[in-house]
Amino acid sequence: GKDDDFTVIDMQEILNRMNQVLGIMQVFIASVGAISLVVGGIGIMNIMLVSVTERTREIGVRKAVGAKRRDILRQFLVEAAMLSLSGGMIGLTLASIGTWLITGVQLGPYPVKAPMSADIVIIAVSVAIFVGLASGIYPAYRAARLDPIESLRHE
Repeated sequence: GKDDDFTVIDMQEILNRMNQVLGIMQVFIASVGAISLVVGGIGIMNIMLVSVTERTREIGVRKAVGAKRRDILRQFLVEAAMLSLSGGMIGLTLASIGTWLITGVQLGPYPVKAPMSADIVIIAVSVAIFVGLASGIYPAYRAARLDPIESLRHE
């Protein structure tokens, strides 16, 4: 009738707890990444809105000489995509340096392996371009909708 003064823990229970901890870590890291992408997108949008404001006169001149709305829209979307692509390339460069530095480090008897495959690079570049395009849509649309006469009067 006494309480057990021992516990039995098998390897499956340890594995389940380890998987649970790793799952929580993955959700946390994914959340940090998502927040970073949103903040980066907002930054790109703000930069592009400032660019539209500063280049209002240029947009007016282009429209006055025959540029269509889609030409202006395409120009600003390409600029936003290039801006985010350059940030993505800087991030990939830093990640490559980090993986190069950490790969082969011994943690006890186990060497650290940090692979960086072509799939990861393609996904990272694609996400960077998508964030740039998504955050550049509003500024590009705003630039394309400017009235040429009002744009030329803008100082």
